[in-house]
Amino acid sequence: MRMTRFLAVAAILGALCAPGVAAAANAFTIADVNMRAGPSTRFPRVAVLPEGVTVTVYGCLDGWSWCDTSWRGERGWVSGRYLEQLYRGRRVLVPEYGAIVGLPIISFHFGSYWDRWYSDRYWYRDRPRWARSWELGDWSWRDDDLDWDDDRYDRRDRARSTFRDSGDRVRRRADDDGPRIRGRGNKGCPPGLARQGVC
Repeated sequence: MRMTRFLAVAAILGALCAPGVAAAANAFTIADVNMRAGPSTRFPRVAVLPEGVTVTVYGCLDGWSWCDTSWRGERGWVSGRYLEQLYRGRRVLVPEYGAIVGLPIISFHFGSYWDRWYSDRYWYRDRPRWARSWELGDWSWRDDDLDWDDDRYDRRDRARSTFRDSGDRVRRRADDDGPRIRGRGNKGCPPGLARQGVC
């Protein structure tokens, strides 16, 4: 009798937990696009997602403008207008069909999200400034006020020569000869590259 009750309680708990697991859905990138450390192009770039890859979507902000995603072990936010999902056998844009497909609406909690996913990133040391900017909506400071340079010092993207359009799509410059190093010394250079003597 006890075993039957135990199994019944376990089944109920499993059913209650299942919706959170089932909420994750697959989407496809429709262009090379930046994955960001928050739902804005002002946040640091986590990775560049190639066109046509499958990402896991955990939910999106109201309006499906930005979605919390993961890809190859990376976690971050991607602009919804560069994501498509399958609906009735065809691919549809997330912002247009998010409600129909049933993508959950979630919120972005800066502190817990950054602490969980980015504590090992070099730009995490500027966490208080990022948190303040997000909470107040004040992005008036410039990127060169920080100790890092998103485009030149992100190690994953050093081989990619890219720039962003207003929707955070990534385009490669064919005429660029690759990333440039400011010069020797440790100022503004990530510790790993400084140890290698690259900058």
